[in-house]
Amino acid sequence: MPGLPRGAEWIVILAIVILLFGPGRIGKVAGELGKGIRSFREGLSEGKQDEDSTDSSVDKESK
Repeated sequence: MPGLPRGAEWIVILAIVILLFGPGRIGKVAGELGKGIRSFREGLSEGKQDEDSTDSSVDKESK
């Protein structure tokens, strides 16, 4: 039945990926992915802070 891989299939997929890319390359890619996610979250929080400061200044001007 087609669908998501289960149990042993994941082990085979992981083994193939390690053989193709090597453990060093996988670690490097994972590190870069983590940095990208961290940067994305920081950007979201900065945008939220900018939005909050803009909303408060609009509220002060309308009063």
